[in-house]
Amino acid sequence: MNKTIRRASVFCLLMVLALLVRATWVQGYEARALADDEHNRRNTIAQYARPLGDIIVAGSPVTGSKGTTGGDLRYKRTYTQGELYAAVTGYSSQAYGATQLEGIHSDVLDGTDDRLKNPKDLITGGRAEPGNVLTTIDPGVQKAAYEALGDDKGAAVAIDPKTGRILGMVSTPSYDPSKISGTTDGDAWQKLLDDPDKPLVNRALRQPLAPGSTFKLVVAAAALENGLYGSVDERTDSPDPYTLPGTSTVLRNENASAPCENATLRTALQYSCNNVFAKAAADLGQDKVKKMADAFGFDTEKLDVPVRAAKSVYPTDMDKAQTALTGIGQFEVTATPLQMAMVTSALANGGELAAPHMVASVTDGDGTVLEETEDGDTKRVVEERTAEQLRSAMVTVVEEGTGTNARIAGAEVGGKTGTAQNGVDNSNTPYAWFTSYAKDDSSGKEVAVAVIVEDSGSARSEVSGNGLAAPIAQKMMKAALER
Repeated sequence: MNKTIRRASVFCLLMVLALLVRATWVQGYEARALADDEHNRRNTIAQYARPLGDIIVAGSPVTGSKGTTGGDLRYKRTYTQGELYAAVTGYSSQAYGATQLEGIHSDVLDGTDDRLKNPKDLITGGRAEPGNVLTTIDPGVQKAAYEALGDDKGAAVAIDPKTGRILGMVSTPSYDPSKISGTTDGDAWQKLLDDPDKPLVNRALRQPLAPGSTFKLVVAAAALENGLYGSVDERTDSPDPYTLPGTSTVLRNENASAPCENATLRTALQYSCNNVFAKAAADLGQDKVKKMADAFGFDTEKLDVPVRAAKSVYPTDMDKAQTALTGIGQFEVTATPLQMAMVTSALANGGELAAPHMVASVTDGDGTVLEETEDGDTKRVVEERTAEQLRSAMVTVVEEGTGTNARIAGAEVGGKTGTAQNGVDNSNTPYAWFTSYAKDDSSGKEVAVAVIVEDSGSARSEVSGNGLAAPIAQKMMKAALER
C-alpha cells in the first residue's frame, strides 16, 4: 500500500470514528434535550394525540378535550365556563403553549410524568394515562367574585385563613381559553395581545400595585409589635395635618372633619387617618416596617401557589419623608391582591399565616394521589394579642367607619378600605381596594379576601374602597360562609 492510500485510509477511519462518537453523544446525552426542544413538533403531536387530563373544581372538571378535523393534532383543549376560571386554569394552546395550572402540571395532564408510568412505559418511553389536578377553588365564591367584578378592571382573591386554601381567584377582564387552544386562532390571540386592558395578565397574582390605605394594617401591626403603642385604644402622638419630616409638604386626610388628631389606632383605621400612619411609619423607621411587611409575605421572591405570584414590595434606602409615605401605602410600596388577602388572613387566624395554595392534590387517572398540598402549613407573623386587637379595630371599620358596605348579617366582619394614587401627581383614576375577613361563629366557617378595582368607569370623585371594592368583597365573603 502506497503512502497516499494509507493516509487516506487513516483519515477516513478517523472520520468514521468521529461520526460514531457524535452519534453516540447525541443518542446518549442529547436525546432528552432534543426531545424536549420546543421546536420539536413531535412533542406537540404526541401531547395532543389523545385527550388531556382535567383540572377539577369541587369534583367537576372545568377543562376537557375534543377531537379536531384535519391536521396532525387529534385533540385540542376545551374549557367549561372558561372566562370564569381562566385566572385559575390558564390556557393550553396547540400554538401558544400553556400557562398557570395548565403549564405547571402539563406533564401530569398529558401523561408524561414518570409517576404515572408503569414499568413498561418507563422502559419504552411511552405516555401513560393522564392524571388530574384537583383545586381548592369553591365554585360559589369564584362565581360571586366574577359576577360582582363584572365589567370592572380588577381582581379578587379569597383564602380560608385556617388552611390557606384559595377559595376564589378572579381577574377581569377575563378571556375564554377555548378560543386560543387551537392552531388557527391567530386573530383571537392577537386581539388579546392588543387589548389595552391586558386580559391575559392575572391581576390577582401578577400585577402588584400601590395598596393605599389597606397597608395601614401592616403599619398598625408593626406599631403594636414594636411597642410604639400599647393597644389600638391608646392615643397616638399624631398632629393633624402632618408635615412630612424634613420637608414643607403637608399630608392631609381625605375627611377634613375626621377626628384624626392624636387619634387611637382604632379611630385612625375607622376614619383612615393618613397623619397617624404616616407618622407611625416615620417613628418606627423603615427597617421595622419592612420587617413586619416581609413577615406578611412582602419581598418574597418565590411565592408559589403553585403559580408564582409577582413580588409585593416594601422599598428600602428611603429618607424619613418617604418612609412616612409608605405608612399610607404610597411611595414605592406595591402589593398584589393575593398579598393583601394574606395580610388579612393572618390577622383572622390569630396572627398565623397559613401558606396559600390553590391545588389540593394531583392524582393519576384512577384517583391515586401523586402529591398533596398540606393544609394549615403556618408561620407566626404577629402575636395573638396583636391580631385580636387589629380584628377588633377592623370590625369597627365595617360597623362604624369607612367599610360599611361589607356588612353581613349574623357574621363578624372586619375590613380596611384603600384608595391608592395612580400616576404622576395622581393624574390617573385611583385604585379602589378593600381587604377583609368574615367569621360565622355558628358554622365555624371563615374567609379572608382582597379586592382591587383598577377602573370601573366611575367618575374620579366616586372612586372609593367602600363604594367600589367592599360590595364585591361582601358578596365573596357571604358565598364563602354559605358554602
